[in-house]
Amino acid sequence: MSANDRLFTRRKSVIVRRRVLRCLCGATLALVTRELRASSTHRASQQDVGVTIDSSTSTPRKRTKPKSKRVSRRLSKSSVSRGEVSAKPAVLSWTSPRGVESLVDDLHSALTQHTRRGQWGVIIISLTRGDTLFKESPDAMMQPASTMKMYTSVLALDRFGPDYQFKTAALRDGPVGPDGTLTGNLYLRGSGDPSLAPRFWGTINPMDSLARVVVAAGVRHVHGDIVGDASAFDPQLVPEGWQSRYLGAAYAARVSALSLNENLVWVVVQADGKKPVVTLDPATTTIPVQSTVRVVGGSRGRISAVRQKDGTILVRGTIGADAPPQRYSLVVDDPASFTTGALRAALEKVGVTVDGRVTVGTTPSTATEVASIESPSLANIIAEMNRESINLYAELLFRDAAHAAQPDQVGSAQSGLTTLRTLLSGKISARPEDVQVSDGSGLSVLDRVTPRSMVELLSFAHQAPWGATFHASLPLEGESGTLRHRARHTPARGNLHAKTGTTNTVASLGGYVTAKNGEILAFSFIYNGSDRWNAKLAMDQMGATLAEFVR
Repeated sequence: MSANDRLFTRRKSVIVRRRVLRCLCGATLALVTRELRASSTHRASQQDVGVTIDSSTSTPRKRTKPKSKRVSRRLSKSSVSRGEVSAKPAVLSWTSPRGVESLVDDLHSALTQHTRRGQWGVIIISLTRGDTLFKESPDAMMQPASTMKMYTSVLALDRFGPDYQFKTAALRDGPVGPDGTLTGNLYLRGSGDPSLAPRFWGTINPMDSLARVVVAAGVRHVHGDIVGDASAFDPQLVPEGWQSRYLGAAYAARVSALSLNENLVWVVVQADGKKPVVTLDPATTTIPVQSTVRVVGGSRGRISAVRQKDGTILVRGTIGADAPPQRYSLVVDDPASFTTGALRAALEKVGVTVDGRVTVGTTPSTATEVASIESPSLANIIAEMNRESINLYAELLFRDAAHAAQPDQVGSAQSGLTTLRTLLSGKISARPEDVQVSDGSGLSVLDRVTPRSMVELLSFAHQAPWGATFHASLPLEGESGTLRHRARHTPARGNLHAKTGTTNTVASLGGYVTAKNGEILAFSFIYNGSDRWNAKLAMDQMGATLAEFVR
């Protein structure tokens, strides 16, 4: 008997003793149970996505209401496997199977002992030997959540290669005189670059950098408009199947070929003596701000910011005279206009006069490039996207790949699906109908894939020239990304690397693990149902068991 089997046996004995004690000391146990429920804390997220935060803020973006006692009871029950009464969170157990038959038995046990309801789709293959080790409904069409980002990653890497860099350019449609006056318009042409954000630029505003390059090219005065060009993508800012309740959250930022700061804007409030100062970060000329903020005594702030129907941001509340800057983030409604307004603000900051207005349009084919900025490598962008599960990055890359496949067509969710299906049938030898999706991130409730298509994708990526880049982009069990807090004390830690997926009705995990005998295994675990916390426990148990597998 393994150490984990002995641990499981001891825990069963403890459970039996507790049930006896419950009969003898019902009142005492009820008191203990109430205390346990009061002390348990759980957080249910809509999507396993990295949330943009700012270390300088002392006020949360949104106040969280205390959970009712009824909700606390429901959540505390979901943290314990069925049939258990435990004073501690459920302890993750695993086995050390010897042979495929033993592995199949152990994995079936993991699937059945944790979740009370819902649907599973699972398949595990050995990339080393080429055989299938386990399957459970591998051809069921299931909602993948953020494991969809692996399809987008493979699509982008296959189309561009890991060293590709996106370019955001400023172009002119008229001449520049000796005094630096541009007689015409200045165009900001977006290429769907996901990286124009603090994750890559730190405290530098990318539009400030582009404005400085424009000035270095000799432009001092624009006798025309600043025109934003987001025509590389279709105008649909919100993919089909994104729930309306998502749309105020950072993980559901709007999609545009011209995007900045992950399409979030920060409202910054600070006191300058007795005067409140309200600014936007990044600065932009296209979002009006109204403020009724008052300066009061003390070092605290109580600020709210709301978007009004006309696009104006209304800021209310109080700011202490000695308070640090208070920051409040909002999702941008019109990313192209927002980004173009940010370029105008940056140009004005470096002394460029702009006579015209900010508008959105298409760059003429005869326009001349004035300046440009480039992204980090695609490998770096995909690593950030997969480790922190950033939906906007996936949406942009999904459309980028489609637009690059046929430059005369705009990037869209539909053209992205067509391009992905072409890859599946042409290079991966997978059935294209096994993927039916409405976005590239997995946030849409309309998305469906089969577990089989996922492991076929993983097998293709493993053998691709850029396979090491894809492997390295995936979170590492117990150590990095969205897996940093999972299965820390199991054989899977530092071994299993996979993409997670979580919504209210989905838990999924797809990736690779190396068995104890050195075999490299690819797996897809997808659960659709309401018991996702226990489904995650089952996945972690299966991952650790695979890491101990020998044959």
